[in-house]
Amino acid sequence: MKVGIIGSGVAGLASAVRQAIKGHDVTVFEANAYPGGKLSSFELEGYRFDAGPSLFTMPQYVDELFELAGENPRDHFNYQRLDTVCHYFWDDGIRLQAHAEKGAFAKEAQQKLGVAPEVVLQMLANSEQKFELTGSIFLEKSLHKASTWADPKVVKTLMQLPKLDLFTNMDRVHQRELKHPKLVQFFNRFATYNGSNPYKAPGLLSIIPHYEHHLGAYFPEGGMVEISNAIYQLAKRLGVDFQFNSPVDTIVVSNKVATGLMVKGEEHPFDRIISNQDVFFTYSKLLPNQKAPERTLRQEKSSSAIIFYWGIKKSFPELDLHNIFFSKDYQTEFSNLAAGKVYEDPTVYVNISSKLAPNDAPQGHENWFTMINAPYNAGQDWDYLIGKVRSATIRKVSRVLGVDLAELITCEEILDPRSIESKTGSHLGSLYGTSSNNKMAAFLRHPNFSRRIKHLYFCGGSAHPGGGIPLCLLSASIVDQVMKN
Repeated sequence: MKVGIIGSGVAGLASAVRQAIKGHDVTVFEANAYPGGKLSSFELEGYRFDAGPSLFTMPQYVDELFELAGENPRDHFNYQRLDTVCHYFWDDGIRLQAHAEKGAFAKEAQQKLGVAPEVVLQMLANSEQKFELTGSIFLEKSLHKASTWADPKVVKTLMQLPKLDLFTNMDRVHQRELKHPKLVQFFNRFATYNGSNPYKAPGLLSIIPHYEHHLGAYFPEGGMVEISNAIYQLAKRLGVDFQFNSPVDTIVVSNKVATGLMVKGEEHPFDRIISNQDVFFTYSKLLPNQKAPERTLRQEKSSSAIIFYWGIKKSFPELDLHNIFFSKDYQTEFSNLAAGKVYEDPTVYVNISSKLAPNDAPQGHENWFTMINAPYNAGQDWDYLIGKVRSATIRKVSRVLGVDLAELITCEEILDPRSIESKTGSHLGSLYGTSSNNKMAAFLRHPNFSRRIKHLYFCGGSAHPGGGIPLCLLSASIVDQVMKN
């Protein structure tokens, strides 16, 4: 078959590989001059920055693509497991090192917070149980096919619904299990991994810590961009044709069947079409004459971000690859986000890839990817907000680290919800498509296929199972499954 793919984000790249392995003739059309979507990088005055996602979990989903192609992934893509996932800082001077190994992390929580180790270990055990019950169902299969719900494993899981905390929120689960306010805040943070609010998101999302503290967090050699680079090179070896600087104009539909793509005024016929473009724009721009799934498109968007890429002329031994400076009032911070605002004391995430890749910054310097959660773009005065957030971030980090951070910034690039949308095609600048603040959110995400247009499929963060690198890679796998049927 001839397969046309719209977009070369990580899900589009994975889809290209999977379809090429089947022997199909695959063409990928990409609006940008480079592959990878959010998984790209750039250089600024001697510093290298990964532009988008900075946390790498579930590397087996990348390895699987090479293995399916009959290649050894270690010949093309390598990574190291992190002993410490993240360093956490509070304004009152408490610092917490989140060791990847569960026992070590439990001891750290005991030493720094006075929490009995068994409390943390039980919380992580509950997270693992939820993962074992639901991971292969909600993440690896289509939720929109009857065959999924006929599976005996699914029936068994549904009989254990009370264990899944679907009808309460993450914060209540963590208050119940942990009680200590700083530890509750620590576990609540995992809601931001898919752009959600821990005070609204279902308790099932307490599954997420299992990814870091059991399955592990990793750093790719060469930085995060090597994930997309490695899959892109694999796709090219398999014969995939990439057309860059080639935004798709429309999807050609005839008698409710997708038959091709219009690109630069020329029609390209295809037997199957996979859209890695945001679902909203797939319908509004590429299918303007087709009935759109309005209920799906109206779902609440995930949060966005304001990101400062800073060259820092100092090295901080107390910092690591991943670092979090917590806000004093987490609930108020998320209330502000829900109201389309940014809290005056925001939580600050700092990623420093030069900790593990020294060539990413000049000697004695560091490259700071500094991210603050922000609402999606609803017409706010972003220029004003960026200035306000920048000042608050510098004050906060300066206070906690005891330095004048402003004096250490040698260069700067800024990304905000407007530029996130323009550069990556994410509707309203949301980082993860729709949020998971509704207990039915998983079922309300767009399916990996069209119910109305035959031979049209969807992958990427705006489709099932959601945003983030592992889920985007799984969306390509699910498309592969449903295309067989």
